[in-house]
Amino acid sequence: MDIIYPLAVPKGRRLCCEVCEAPAERVCTACTVTYYCGVVHQRADWSSIHEKICQLLIPLRTSMPFYNSEEERQHQLQQLRQRQKHLIEFCYTVAQKYLFEGKHEAAVPAALHSLRFRMSVHGLSSVELVPAYLLLAEASLGLGQIVQAEEYLSQAQWTVLKSTECPYATHSLLHRNLGLLYIAKENYEEARYHLANDIYFASCAFGTENIRTSGGYFHLANIFHGLKKLDLADTLYTKVSEIWSKYLSDRYQVLSQARIRQIDLLGKRFETDTGLDEAQEAEAIQILTSIWNIRESTSNTAPQKTIFVLKTLFMLYYLMMNSSKAQEYAMRAFNLAKEQHLSVHEQNTIEELLSLISAEEARPIT
Repeated sequence: MDIIYPLAVPKGRRLCCEVCEAPAERVCTACTVTYYCGVVHQRADWSSIHEKICQLLIPLRTSMPFYNSEEERQHQLQQLRQRQKHLIEFCYTVAQKYLFEGKHEAAVPAALHSLRFRMSVHGLSSVELVPAYLLLAEASLGLGQIVQAEEYLSQAQWTVLKSTECPYATHSLLHRNLGLLYIAKENYEEARYHLANDIYFASCAFGTENIRTSGGYFHLANIFHGLKKLDLADTLYTKVSEIWSKYLSDRYQVLSQARIRQIDLLGKRFETDTGLDEAQEAEAIQILTSIWNIRESTSNTAPQKTIFVLKTLFMLYYLMMNSSKAQEYAMRAFNLAKEQHLSVHEQNTIEELLSLISAEEARPIT
């Protein structure tokens, strides 16, 4: 049973819904420290994030035992703080991944967890709360809840204004979300202003050619594409593709050398990866797939640009160890090159990509 029995609830524990903070009527029987207003929010939280962190919440939400010394007590407090910080980042990454996958409703509970842990660790007015507010704003936009999104963005803006030391990266995220808000409101002039600021602050934090700056270019390109300013959109889409292509190619070169050394020394296969977290991988898939869909409509006039994006998608999935998807995009590139009668060199380059997959699958794992 997951109905709350008041006499079984520890004294002083706050009985409110994890998702909406309404009075709670149900409890998670697995951890017994998480409450819900009803079955709908219980299921929503479980499928979003609670299943992943259920048991981790128990030590954070139960009373600390008696310790024989202050040293033991401080050690336990430090451990609890480290767990909270881990959950802040974990819940944030999960929520981000949902957003890039278009699962806006699923992102809300995970983002709320990140926000509450941030409040617990950093206080109610810290600039550390801003990333979580922005996640909730973006999820609200995706759900068509513009007023709710504006409320979260207002909280984020006010927190940034009060802060004397707000990182460039946080300013970048704030302006990106304000840009998305004004896109939703079809105020494209204001949206361009905020996305330009996003690019400026991201460039200050990471550089103009960094993958974390590419999101601003991408959203700005989408505006120009929607306004039929195709030359400007094309330039920005090309820049985004080149940024991701360079990052993935550099990553592949580093891992190729590491693989060779690993096989030489240990006789084992070296497992590659992207160097990205799950949210960044989801962002890369979203951005590059969107650009490919746009390029595909003009593949008859500019096939090289379409092939370039397909090769970048190949490299992404190859580094993600998803051979079937990598092969799919390599074959699309190869077939397009043949259809458009591109140079033999271009076709041979793509065939080399396909041979990478064959070699990787043939290599024994020891």
